[in-house]
Amino acid sequence: MEGAVVDPGGDIDLILAAVEKKAVKLVKILLTHGHLDHVGATAELAAQFGIPVEGPHIDESSLIAQLPQQCVMFGSPPVQPFTPDRWLEQGDTVSFGKQEMEVLHCPGHTMGHVVFFHRGDKLALVGDVLFRGSIGRTDLPGGNHAQLLSSIRNRLWPLGDDITFISGHGPRSTFGIERKHNPFVGDKVL
Repeated sequence: MEGAVVDPGGDIDLILAAVEKKAVKLVKILLTHGHLDHVGATAELAAQFGIPVEGPHIDESSLIAQLPQQCVMFGSPPVQPFTPDRWLEQGDTVSFGKQEMEVLHCPGHTMGHVVFFHRGDKLALVGDVLFRGSIGRTDLPGGNHAQLLSSIRNRLWPLGDDITFISGHGPRSTFGIERKHNPFVGDKVL
């Protein structure tokens, strides 16, 4: 019953309640990218449990270093700075308990965004790359619309239409549903 927290943006009390309810032993934190709403509670949670932080890709280092400015920009209380214990690359794997997930570097929403993919469960944790009916925004520093579309089409779609994904915001979907209906990156848009 070892587990990892993915993208702890805040709401530590909710995270801790879920961990307690499921009787999970937290052993690491996994990060998809460096935006405040995905990393805001990282330092506090890592310190509280004495666990390592893995991810995102090193191209997020400047974004994570700018957490104090992100707090000011979004009117958030200050958060503790941190440096991940391990930067992730395309093709790496992360593991916890008996689980292993593949790492896909999917830049576009941010330069160093990564996706975590569990092949056996046909499950992808996509952060802010893809949403049900939408895609991640690319108007913030480091965003690149063409690169985001390429990441989705060349890194996610080849995994298969039957892959369920959990995004950083909103409901689950599958790659197949998005290929049919997503107005930004569906097959009809090609």
